[in-house]
Amino acid sequence: MSSQGFMSKIAIPYAEALVELGSNASALDQINQDLSLISEILNQSQELQTFFYNPLITTEIKKNVVNKLFTNRVDSLVIRFLLVLIDRRRITLLDAIISKYLELVYQLQSIVIAEVLTPVILTDVQQSALMSKIKNMTNSKTVKLVITIKPMLIAGFIIKIGSKTIDTSLYGRLKHISAYLNAGS
Repeated sequence: MSSQGFMSKIAIPYAEALVELGSNASALDQINQDLSLISEILNQSQELQTFFYNPLITTEIKKNVVNKLFTNRVDSLVIRFLLVLIDRRRITLLDAIISKYLELVYQLQSIVIAEVLTPVILTDVQQSALMSKIKNMTNSKTVKLVITIKPMLIAGFIIKIGSKTIDTSLYGRLKHISAYLNAGS
């Protein structure tokens, strides 16, 4: 099993517990915002990541830093959750736990994440039309688009929803034609 798969497997029970806590407290939206903030802070601060990953730093020091950093910025439930992760020496899995948590919440709320690769910036009208089509395809209530600009696609777009990929790009078509021509010779 890969290291990523192992970390993901360990992260699932923590993510499930946080979803359950948030559901019981009717705080899922607040927790989503708080975890997004924490994830953003972690991604911007290599020092903070190194601090949490360092086994030589005591749990008390890590707890003090969490309290100073996040008190009055995030819900107390999220702070308590972070403190539990520190106690159980699972704070290093925070990124994986946040990802799993969001995945579970989106499933619970029937939210689909669609990654869209496009050569140009999509207008609001195009985004709305695309979201409407994806809602119909997936029978979901809400669609969140994660748009990445990829000029190499030339025209069209690629949509990735979970393990499904829809490629309408000119680049993809040319690649398909090239593979077809090479297979025939």
